[in-house]
Amino acid sequence: MLTTIVSLLDTIWAVLHPMTLLLASVTFLILADYLKSRRPRNYPPGPWRLPFVGNLFQFDLDEGRLPSQQLAKKYGNLISLDFGNISSVVITGMPLIKEVLTHMEQNFLKRPMMPLRERVFNNTGLLMSSGQTWKEQRRFTLMTLKNFGLGKKSLEQRIQEEALHLADAIGKEEGHPFDPHLKITNGVSNVICSITFGKRFEYDDGQFQELLRLSNEVIYLEASMMCVLYNVFPSIMKYLPGSHQTVFRKWEKLKLFVSQMMDSHRKDWNPEEPRDFIDAFFTEMAKYPDKTTTSFNEENLICSTLDLFFAGTETTSATLRWALLYVSVHQEIQEKVHAEIDRVIGHGRQPGTADRESMPYTNAVIHEVQRMGNIIPLNAPREVTADSTLAGFHLPKGTMILTNLTALHRDPKEWATPDTFNPEHFLENGQFKKRESFLPFSIGKRACLGEQLARYELFIFFTALMQKFTFKPPVNEKLSLKFRMSLTLSPVSYRICAIPRL
Repeated sequence: MLTTIVSLLDTIWAVLHPMTLLLASVTFLILADYLKSRRPRNYPPGPWRLPFVGNLFQFDLDEGRLPSQQLAKKYGNLISLDFGNISSVVITGMPLIKEVLTHMEQNFLKRPMMPLRERVFNNTGLLMSSGQTWKEQRRFTLMTLKNFGLGKKSLEQRIQEEALHLADAIGKEEGHPFDPHLKITNGVSNVICSITFGKRFEYDDGQFQELLRLSNEVIYLEASMMCVLYNVFPSIMKYLPGSHQTVFRKWEKLKLFVSQMMDSHRKDWNPEEPRDFIDAFFTEMAKYPDKTTTSFNEENLICSTLDLFFAGTETTSATLRWALLYVSVHQEIQEKVHAEIDRVIGHGRQPGTADRESMPYTNAVIHEVQRMGNIIPLNAPREVTADSTLAGFHLPKGTMILTNLTALHRDPKEWATPDTFNPEHFLENGQFKKRESFLPFSIGKRACLGEQLARYELFIFFTALMQKFTFKPPVNEKLSLKFRMSLTLSPVSYRICAIPRL
């Protein structure tokens, strides 16, 4: 009898033992995760978090809406969110955004170094670098952009020339339905290519098309769940297949493209007569024989060039695609733009930036496209560099800061019809009206360094296309205003007809 009982207990223990160990291990890990990520006292409120993944899977973007507005209504102007082990705070409302990006900016100048970006860029380049590297690269880039025409007639003429090429390419569609994505990207990209590489590319250039294809795929894939998971669990994800591995391979191809352009430039580089950004960077590199004391080295040249190319292509291209979509949907607005163009410019000359002051309605339409398109909904992230207090809440050092431009650009207190495309938001008594709560380029020291270039391009490209065409939906097709989730919010693919205006 005793033997039977002992045998039964051994059998039960053999079954329970691994289960007990597993249960104990899971309990320990959950407890450790809770203690590690426990929010400090007086930390901003936020939604409930899951162990290990935090708030990572709590938002469904399939419906084409961002959750930031709803969260702000529920939790207030400071919302805490955890993405795995990445603690972040979303800041809503113009007073607090202004406080963070201008008045307290010294505590928020740094970019968080996400694992995916660290692997690709490693604190180099313009957009996501910090400290000395960022200061040196930004100062040099601003100076170089000015030297190559920013704010001068020469760059405006370059944009006007490219607008003609773009209009010709669209005109070849002869009014038939087409997707404007690639053509617009070709035109916009050629402007920044003329500055970085010293040349424009024909729209059928195979090398150019490969460059644009790679960049578009990277922009889309970096927002994929596998890439998000890599940023949260890099030590695990680096061993697994997925879109993150594809992104790494494509970045290497993009780097190789710039490296080959550098090799080509070296063959006939003249320090006394720099032709473009790469030549100017070579000249700057030559000033520092000891590369350990400066960020002017080949790796930074490659990454800064890619940053310029991406920032100078995708944001303006996405905005112009939104613009053609909105005027195709709102024909009555398009008619008013046409009337203003006909009155101010006519058909005998090209639009220029000097026309903007005389065209308040067209200017208002472009601004409303930026407000509604909202292509960078949470702005570029920042990181708290020292324990800070904001609106009475404690923000520990290392917290990632996201500024809620979505809620700002759709705030019913700021905009009469926040969810409706309405150029009147930027008009008062028929004149253009600036709005403080309009921040598509951000503010402060880390505001978009290409803002002036982007404003030039948006006005000239949009006005030139509207001067030559009437844009309409294809017969029996309904255009969608839903967005595609990537590093930017761009429209889902659509087709329109460009009818020449006689």
